[in-house]
Amino acid sequence: MLTRKQHELLMFINDRLQAGGVSPSFEEMKEALDLKSKSGVHRLVNALEERQFIRRLANRARALEVLRLPETGTAAKAPARQTPIIAAANDDVIELPLHGKIAAGMPIEAMQSDRTLSVPAALLGASGDHFALEVSGDSMIEAGILDGDYALVQKCDTARDGEIVVALVDEDEATLKYLRRDKGEIRLDPANSAYTAQRYAPNRVRVQGKLVGLLRRYN
Repeated sequence: MLTRKQHELLMFINDRLQAGGVSPSFEEMKEALDLKSKSGVHRLVNALEERQFIRRLANRARALEVLRLPETGTAAKAPARQTPIIAAANDDVIELPLHGKIAAGMPIEAMQSDRTLSVPAALLGASGDHFALEVSGDSMIEAGILDGDYALVQKCDTARDGEIVVALVDEDEATLKYLRRDKGEIRLDPANSAYTAQRYAPNRVRVQGKLVGLLRRYN
C-alpha cells in the first residue's frame, strides 16, 4: 500500500517516461509534489524502490525505471523509445571534452578538440576523468546505442568482461564494443546480429575508457 505522496510521485514519473522516455529531475519531482526540499523526494524514491515499484538502473546514476503500477500490480509499459540512460535526477551540469566520432581511426589522446558537451553530472556516476564521443554507425544498436548518440566515457585502462569500452586496436582505430576475454584473445563484440565479433591478440588492444552514460538529442 502506497501513501498518497508515494502514489503521486510514482504516477508522475511514469507519465514523464511515457511522454518522452525521460524521467523528471529531483527538482521537477519536488515542484510537482509541492515538497519543500529534495530530501523529501529522496525518501519517496527510496520507499518506491524498496516496495519494488521502481528501480535505479545499474551503472546509470539515479536513472529510474517504473516496474509496476499500484492499480494492477502488473509491469508498467516501457516508453516507446527507451534509451540506455533513462533519466538523470541531478541538476548539476558539467562540460565534457567532446572528441570526434568513435571509430574515427585516431587514438583518443591524439584527438584535439575545443568542443565541449553539456552533460548532467548524474549521468556520469563514477568519479574520475570523463570525455564524450559521438557514436558513428549501427554496430551497437541492440544495446540501444544509436548513430549520432553521444557516448559518455570514463577514462581507464582496464575493464571487466561484458563492459562496453572504447578499445584502441593496433594504436590506430578506436571502437566502441563489448569487451570479452576468450581463449587467450581479446574479443570485441558488437551489439548487432548483422556483425561478427572481432578477435585480437591482447597486445593489439588497449582499453581507453568504459561507457558510463549515453546522451541522445531529439531534433
